[in-house]
Amino acid sequence: MLLIPCPHCGDRPEIEFAYGGEAHRVRAADPRAVDDAGWTDYLYIRRNARGDFEERWRHAHGCGRFFNLRRNTYTDMIDRGAAR
Repeated sequence: MLLIPCPHCGDRPEIEFAYGGEAHRVRAADPRAVDDAGWTDYLYIRRNARGDFEERWRHAHGCGRFFNLRRNTYTDMIDRGAAR
């Protein structure tokens, strides 16, 4: 089982968390200016990186807060210094 470091509650088991996807996704400033292909890319197209990856998590069964962390998708090792 993966132990995820919540910045507010400490290390907790992964079953307490909800995965929020790729971190640092930027939404268009004016959504009306984006065509259908742009919205499709924003909503559905994600990097499928092998290695270090910035992720968004929510401590759903704890403090309820969102935070970002860096996890290696190949080894499942979490960079403890990058959790924020």
